Amino acid sequence: MKETMTRQTVVDKLAAYLQHELSLSTLVAWAENVLMDCEFEPNHFGEIRDVVARLGVAGVRAFGLTWEDCEHLLKRLGYSDQIPIQAT
Repeated sequence: MKETMTRQTVVDKLAAYLQHELSLSTLVAWAENVLMDCEFEPNHFGEIRDVVARLGVAGVRAFGLTWEDCEHLLKRLGYSDQIPIQAT
């Protein structure tokens, strides 16, 4: 039985990337594996599929992954971003 991918799991991976906990290549590899090996949460099938597919091509120079792309993908999943800025 295939694992079911949820919006929350996809958002968690995207957040980990934005927080520099995952590299772009790791995020892309994860997305490619999800597309091949997982089912998508039925209530949000289209949104999850589209976002994961977009993440899967983010490693290709012509596509890339900008901050605006991430904002759009989060919004597509029903989330928004907030950036805490701290002194170092």
